[in-house]
Amino acid sequence: MSDPNREGDDFAKARRGRNLAIALGLVAFVIIVYAVSIIRMGGSVLERTF
Repeated sequence: MSDPNREGDDFAKARRGRNLAIALGLVAFVIIVYAVSIIRMGGSVLERTF
């Protein structure tokens, strides 16, 4: 017979892995959007004074 506590640990470990993958994907997406925005505005946008 299977141990219900062990199954819960397996599911929790799988969920943690999925959450980590989603978090890394979200961070990568934000970085890509930021980089593309800076590139499209021009490299000197960081040196501008307002």
